[in-house]
Amino acid sequence: MTDPLVALRPWESPEVTSWGRLAMNAVDRRAQAPSLDGDWRFQLLPAPDAAVGDWTRSEVPGAWTMQGTDDLPQYTNFRMPWGEFPPTSPSANPTGVYERDVDVPAEWAGRRIVLQVGAAESVLLVHVDGRPVGISKDSHLAAEFDLSDVVRPGRPATVRLTVVKWSDASHIEDQDQWWHGGITRSVLLYATDPLYLADVTVRTRLDGELRVDCQVRNASGALPDGWYVTGELDGQLLAQDVEFDRFNEEDGRVSEFLGEARLETVVRDVRAWTAETPALYGLTVRLHRADGSVADTSHHRVGFREVEIRGRDLLLNGERVYIRGVNRHDFHPLTGRTVSYEDMRADLTLLKRFGFNAIRTAHYPNDPSLLDLADELGFYVVDEANIEAHDHAHEIADDPRYTAAFVDRVARMVLRDKNHPCVIIWSLGNESDYGANHDAAAGWLRRHDPTRPLQYEGAAKLDWADPALASDIACPMYAPVEDCVAHALSGKQTKPLIQCEYSHAMGNSNGTLADHWAAIESTPGLQGGFIWEFWDHGILQRVNDGRPAGRGGAGLYDNGVTAPGHRWAYGGDFGETIHDGAFIADGVVFPDRTPKPVMYEHREIAAPLRLEYADGELRITNRQHYRGLEWLAAEWSLALADGGALTAPAELPDVRPGETASVPLPFELPEDGGEAWLTLRVTTAEDGAWAPRGTEVCLPQVQLRAADRVLPAPQEDPPVEVALDEDGLLVHPLLTAAPVLSLWRAPTDNDELGGAAVRWRTWGLDTLVRKVVGVRRDGGSVTVLAEYDTWAGVVRHEQVFTRVESGIRIEETAELPDRLDDVARVGSVFETVAGLDVLEWYGQGPWESYPDRSTGAPVGHHSVPVDALFTPYLRPQESGGRHGVRHFTLSAPDATGLSVALDGPRQVSVTRYRAEDLTAAAHHDELVPRPGCVVHIDAAHRGLGTASCGPDTSPAYLIAPGTHSWSWTLRVL
Repeated sequence: MTDPLVALRPWESPEVTSWGRLAMNAVDRRAQAPSLDGDWRFQLLPAPDAAVGDWTRSEVPGAWTMQGTDDLPQYTNFRMPWGEFPPTSPSANPTGVYERDVDVPAEWAGRRIVLQVGAAESVLLVHVDGRPVGISKDSHLAAEFDLSDVVRPGRPATVRLTVVKWSDASHIEDQDQWWHGGITRSVLLYATDPLYLADVTVRTRLDGELRVDCQVRNASGALPDGWYVTGELDGQLLAQDVEFDRFNEEDGRVSEFLGEARLETVVRDVRAWTAETPALYGLTVRLHRADGSVADTSHHRVGFREVEIRGRDLLLNGERVYIRGVNRHDFHPLTGRTVSYEDMRADLTLLKRFGFNAIRTAHYPNDPSLLDLADELGFYVVDEANIEAHDHAHEIADDPRYTAAFVDRVARMVLRDKNHPCVIIWSLGNESDYGANHDAAAGWLRRHDPTRPLQYEGAAKLDWADPALASDIACPMYAPVEDCVAHALSGKQTKPLIQCEYSHAMGNSNGTLADHWAAIESTPGLQGGFIWEFWDHGILQRVNDGRPAGRGGAGLYDNGVTAPGHRWAYGGDFGETIHDGAFIADGVVFPDRTPKPVMYEHREIAAPLRLEYADGELRITNRQHYRGLEWLAAEWSLALADGGALTAPAELPDVRPGETASVPLPFELPEDGGEAWLTLRVTTAEDGAWAPRGTEVCLPQVQLRAADRVLPAPQEDPPVEVALDEDGLLVHPLLTAAPVLSLWRAPTDNDELGGAAVRWRTWGLDTLVRKVVGVRRDGGSVTVLAEYDTWAGVVRHEQVFTRVESGIRIEETAELPDRLDDVARVGSVFETVAGLDVLEWYGQGPWESYPDRSTGAPVGHHSVPVDALFTPYLRPQESGGRHGVRHFTLSAPDATGLSVALDGPRQVSVTRYRAEDLTAAAHHDELVPRPGCVVHIDAAHRGLGTASCGPDTSPAYLIAPGTHSWSWTLRVL
């Protein structure tokens, strides 16, 4: 007998968005609903109409692609993983059948019984005891079904959930992430009274006005007489300040089958909700029967705030706020899409600690618990509908067969999330061109919720200023900051400009982030944006069999590094032929949530206070929007070039947002004339929701005095010759490879995808061959002249070696021909003996920094084990650099080793890998650390930029042709 749901073939019918599914609403039943999560019977069929066979087991929630099946994860950026055109899907269509027996409590007799499936990818078919119940599409929103007529309380029921992986809906879920299949959020079963709250809508104003609109239904049919609704805010504590009224029948707001009631109050001295001060009130709404007994209850956390656009400014509570945001997917390296409450809380607390205040739910409504947490911890959320038709965007945007799907996905997101104060902007989706389907969804949204603006990049990109398009915000992707500034200064700007994606974080990236924010903060009309993105989506993979480690991989990674026998997988690593490689590894944290160095850069850019020093005056500015500095504590430290350091307690001034106060210098500077840097270490003063007391918030720093550097004088008498071999290379007991010229770096993802690496290889910078053309001795000095042939001309390199007290000074000059107008680096590279395992340096640190990403690395004295200097970006590449280094030592446990004094702040890296080692490897399990250290000293190092998807680095961070000079002194400890 043909299954009637299968006979509908909903996987190839975009007009069918659901069947038998209940309307979405904002009455959250999760706390009261028994969970059906756990071990289910399971089988994976080759197609939705294939015959059911033998059962295995599968964990729910969880993707079957992560649980040992032969259907493995596949990553594509925007290409569909198969060639069929919308709305068709491939005939080879993995279909998971989940089944379990459920005990329906006898006390549920006479009640309304509802099944909730949190998320299923991509088409869900529901059967109970063999009877068809319903269909749902949308892989990222819950679907509910009324089982009252198909189950018998007191008796077990068999629930079968069939999930079809590919469908017409897949064409509008073409997001930049892994493709999975399965039930990825919790499954619940709950019961209500036949008389129940169908929906609750909460509206607030900054003046304390609260309005609660309730919809009431009766599962048995017509509403009974005498029902009413009551509510309270923060329980008895606010009872005297709260008086609720409800509409009665004379108001015309009650029909036979749908009842409506309104509760209103004004809260005196209301505490406003903002990301800085996320004040929440507890709201309880109760539905009563005529005799006063409670039929249903709904709990909500209410934040009083107002969002508006005034001119070209987005205002929250009347204040223009900076949006320091990040795009976030639901992701976990062991489970794929399934994330726990604890996972999400860890995500958000980490983001708060690094200065983020906003999240774009890319590119679908995230797990509902994320919004609960954003309300509590304080984040501004752009809530985005599950619509991305990237590969076939132009066709689908105006395809009337998809109109219902567009409206359905936007409407259900809004109906679910409308009561969250954190949601300040709705998004119609992502990268789906722009057409009538967007206008249809926007029309519904504007009518239903006029309290929030909406945005959609696909509309905004057509004209940042056109008010007729379906975007209230100009929200471009990866627009050069120069274009944003020009628009803001053009006189034509009509909307706030907030980039929905910028500063693409693929690999060693996020160059010029500080420059970008300097432009934002100095240009009215620019308000920030959302970095792409939070996660590196590396899946933990077993190397021996190429499969996901799954939940059994817990504990097999730490600090961004996997255990032996495992690696972070990206596109192509599961044997798929259609994929987009490491483009999935583009987050500000590693797959295990370890922060990348850019997080410290962002933390300093977004710091709640700024420190300035000019004309002998030290000033502190409160850079927040709503609160003072009382939640912070601080300590002064003074770093001196000679190794000295001083500390003193700091008292932060009482300054309101935007205000500046002068503070006294905490130290008198020594009279040695050396460089001096003053740092204010700012921490949390008390335990908070996202950080315990003492958590570091920022490290603002100012230079009090510049350096007065004098290079060591040459050794006078008697002169000691510098030892060179027959090739003119320095011979030194601590070096296994002498210093030679380096113009190449292991290409970053930006270098590869942005085209720089192609030029460098074409020029032959990765295969330079040194040719000595002259050696000249003059007393205690030796000059070696070498040439390197490239396809762009000859590079000339001169090294002058001179004995100085206790060491050797190396003065170097490189002459680059005019056609070598953008190389990776100009500097020296050498290798040391084994055993020198600790790097100590004076310069910027302690974390990795580069010329165009160094704001977050304060100058000071730092010490880090050599093995910890390397940053394990998922695809091996240039990493581990430290900017602005003045001098460093490499030492063994017995304090022996070498020291290097530089002629000024230089870029230095010390790792276990040569550039060619990193270039040749696709994953870290392919790398073999060298016993010694590979040391680079760069006179110039190219900026990182974001050219993998967005602008390259600024011209100021490119390396020009011509003459480059640098010098350094090598000593034995």
